Amino acid sequence: MDRAERAAKAVALLKKEYPGAVCSLEYIKPHELLIATRLSAQCTDARVNLVTPVLFGKYPTLESLAEADEQDISDIIHSCGFYKMKAHDISQTCKILVGEYGGVVPDTVEELIKLPGVGRKTANLVVGDIYHKPAVVCDTHCIRITNLLGLTTTKDPYKCELELREVLDPGESNDFCHRTVLHGRAVCVARRPACSNCVLKDICENCPERG
Repeated sequence: MDRAERAAKAVALLKKEYPGAVCSLEYIKPHELLIATRLSAQCTDARVNLVTPVLFGKYPTLESLAEADEQDISDIIHSCGFYKMKAHDISQTCKILVGEYGGVVPDTVEELIKLPGVGRKTANLVVGDIYHKPAVVCDTHCIRITNLLGLTTTKDPYKCELELREVLDPGESNDFCHRTVLHGRAVCVARRPACSNCVLKDICENCPERG
């Protein structure tokens, strides 16, 4: 089985196991996903989902966030960690979106990564979930699991993204990445993988229980 065949099999198995492939960050508007993803760096999605309703409740529009006092944003997001840097990035990003993009979140990775604090992971998430374009979101779960499967050979997020783009069906790539997160949290946990219960064990190059 070559990498492309293994990738197709992995896509099918995870789709059956996790039919609802959704981002765990809660949002309504495009800029809310962008900001929530920035807040999720070194922070759990559960914590972010507690903070964002407060932030977006007080500043319900992109324009109001762009005009918000940075210290107030910092106070609201304090529990997400690295709050000063995140508050600055959020404030500057909103100002740029309003001033240079007419209040519209860009729909390409190339434009999104020009924004403060926005890396390829965040950009791919927005492109895939908001604009429904092919995207590859390489978070830690995706990198670890695809390395174990033999689909990728690197822990570098950008290189991993490029390797996955070579073997994944573009129409499946975004949901596949969401499913690797779900699988990484539920079964293929980093320090205690439940290999005997893993739907991927027969195609995983590193599974001790591979059939």
